[in-house]
Amino acid sequence: MLTDQQIDAAIKAAPATPGDSRQPEHRDCIRFAYEWLDAQTKTKGVQKTPFDLKHLIQRWAGRYVSSSDVEVAAYLHPEIHGQYPHFNISSRLTNPSISRISNLGETYTQTKGEYHDLGRYSRTE
Repeated sequence: MLTDQQIDAAIKAAPATPGDSRQPEHRDCIRFAYEWLDAQTKTKGVQKTPFDLKHLIQRWAGRYVSSSDVEVAAYLHPEIHGQYPHFNISSRLTNPSISRISNLGETYTQTKGEYHDLGRYSRTE
């Protein structure tokens, strides 16, 4: 699991989208994004038609996640390349196991996963 120190350093170092404040929602939101990205199958090239990644992640985690949170998580992940929302993940999405984030305090603090659409995923972890 990512440490607060790793996240804080990445917030300062990650490339920012123009006009983006780079203010993270919460460190756990970056952890949510990192774990969701980690569960995905990686590809050689970036997606041509991106997904609404932040929405997929926040519905899975039950808490708001900003695009900045996803960008920082991608920056931290050694296997993820590209720029939000065009990353090198398969279009056949994997539904990550909730056990990846069940120990984080912010999991399901805003919703209980009722908007998590399993139909968007081809596989389950």
